[in-house]
Amino acid sequence: MTDSISEQIERELALTEEREQVTILYACESGSRAWGFESADSDYDVRFIYLRKTPWYLSIKKQRDVIEKPIDDELDISGWDVPKALELLRKSNPPLIEWLQSPIVYRQRSTFIDRLRDVVEEYHSPVGCMHHYLNMARNNLRTDLKEDRVWTKKYFYVLRPILACKWIEEGRGVVPIEFATLLDELIDDTELRREIDALLDLKRAGAELDRGPRNPVISAFIEVELDRFEGKAQDPPRTRDPALLDRLFVDILTEVNGEGLQTPDEGDEG
Repeated sequence: MTDSISEQIERELALTEEREQVTILYACESGSRAWGFESADSDYDVRFIYLRKTPWYLSIKKQRDVIEKPIDDELDISGWDVPKALELLRKSNPPLIEWLQSPIVYRQRSTFIDRLRDVVEEYHSPVGCMHHYLNMARNNLRTDLKEDRVWTKKYFYVLRPILACKWIEEGRGVVPIEFATLLDELIDDTELRREIDALLDLKRAGAELDRGPRNPVISAFIEVELDRFEGKAQDPPRTRDPALLDRLFVDILTEVNGEGLQTPDEGDEG
């Protein structure tokens, strides 16, 4: 990452705070740069979690809980309000879990993010995450890899969710964000690994890969694994008790805004 891009990202985060009157608690890179298969001209996908002033949360009116700011073809910035992030964690939302693991962090304020990371395992739903990754793999396969000539870079966007499903299937816990970790831990087939590494080298060395012939080795692996996973995640995902996250929300309001509220349990005198 160049200094100019890093400076532009920090500038845009500061402008967002000023314009929206929010505090950005955490900002990170998501997508290919966080996964580890970016190319030289991959765009920057910056994701953040923010907090507003306490009165914002006291209205019965449904409030907007997302900030979206597409800057240009190179930089895309968007974020979620703290309550939205907490509710999505309760549902074991894989993108949020990935944000919390991102190796590229632009900003981290307060103890909030570390405390979120500490409770990820508590709210992690293997079934829910497998649903997400299976759907991602199916959709990307259907739209980009079904013809004789395919969008070569899209292989990574099918391979990663398939490997995530394998990780979950083997009971390894939360899926790591780094594609390299998934490859090292899960791919034993020498020929398959060689083909994937060759594509990775091409992608990292130059521009985004365009259309090319289907790779028979990688395509065969994808088809076999998707067929095998059919029916593996049929049970509906379960959500967990929000009490711990309610407490966390009150604590972050107190820490950042200097104001707190009692949770229902604290307000009960018996």
